[in-house]
Amino acid sequence: MTLSWQDHVAINELLALHGHLCDTGALDRLDEVFTDDIAYDVTDFGFGVLRGLAANRDAALALGEGNPVGHHITNVILTEQAPGRVHARSKGIGITTDGTCGSATYDDTVVHGEKGWRISERIVRARRVPLHG
Repeated sequence: MTLSWQDHVAINELLALHGHLCDTGALDRLDEVFTDDIAYDVTDFGFGVLRGLAANRDAALALGEGNPVGHHITNVILTEQAPGRVHARSKGIGITTDGTCGSATYDDTVVHGEKGWRISERIVRARRVPLHG
């Protein structure tokens, strides 16, 4: 089965929604982006794997002012792995309160269920050196 253009649009909007929810502090709406049992791997940032919606919400609240003021996503590539299961690779740019920014790569497993498309696993890798580093 090939992903329809509607699936492409829905998944791209799903990925974008994460930044909007985080940037506005709407952490009680993370279920619109993630499955209930989300595995959010931020090991590369020293936080390990956050499991479940509550763990993700609590981590964002604990980080407080350390959270970026802007989460931006770009360069989205979707690869269907099986019916109802997609690998989404994208680039993330985070802007901090002092105006500095950082780049990351998101590797997401996106699944289709009763609530539509949701991210069931996200691995965030920091980009700290150019080219292949």
